[in-house]
Amino acid sequence: MRIHVIGCSGSFAGPDGAASSYLLEHEDAAGRIWRVLMDLGSGAFGPLQRLIDPVDLDAVIVSHLHPDHYLDLTGLEVFRAYHSRVDLPLLPLHAPAPLADRLAAVVGREGHIPAGVDRSPFEYHVLADRQRLVIGPFEIETRAVVHPVEAYGFRITAAGQTVAYSGDTDSCAALEELARDADLFLCEAGYIEGRDDRFTGVHLTGRRAGQAAARAGVRDLALTHIPAWTDPAVPLAEAREVYTGRLRRVRPMDILEVVPSHTPEEGAP
Repeated sequence: MRIHVIGCSGSFAGPDGAASSYLLEHEDAAGRIWRVLMDLGSGAFGPLQRLIDPVDLDAVIVSHLHPDHYLDLTGLEVFRAYHSRVDLPLLPLHAPAPLADRLAAVVGREGHIPAGVDRSPFEYHVLADRQRLVIGPFEIETRAVVHPVEAYGFRITAAGQTVAYSGDTDSCAALEELARDADLFLCEAGYIEGRDDRFTGVHLTGRRAGQAAARAGVRDLALTHIPAWTDPAVPLAEAREVYTGRLRRVRPMDILEVVPSHTPEEGAP
């Protein structure tokens, strides 16, 4: 399994890249590459098109309805609704229930169907806590996390490889459950200790991300959602104080290869 970082700027698109968006890819036993997009925040649809043709997406999952995680779905909707191909299937879109109404409000229309066509290009599915989704080779578990709006983190497994994605959250038991023994933990670190102590129930700091990773036994911690006004060295240093595994921060267009904890020895069945 691999993750392409489309955008990772926290809270808004930054000068060096888009807001949150991550493309999961995995090749199944038949050689077919499956592609699931996690979030499509402000500014992310452009760089997504540099990486793949969006007709090749198999599904989209949206962690929560803040603009830095969903706003560029408006561009994906236009792309698929008015595409020259008339045989495109509906694209499964898993998100909190208000998403269809939210997209309609953003573009100023009544209802969920774009003007001039007879159907939405999306097949909407409502997320809930403790769901289990199967999309091709991906098994995805959802957990509600702590944020000012309805928000979810995801645990994604394929061929024995496990990725946990925090979405946006403050510290909570559900986050550590999602990350338990994960090969890769893609975790937000939108705040820093001291500067942002007056805000609660919104974001993790690097320290709190590191503590969650350590308690969960994560092998590889990748910090993301760091806003443009924060020096990334600060949350990295905070995390390193409490977490001893592999640690990095992600950048736009990074490719994160997921390596399973137990790789069969050469010649083993």
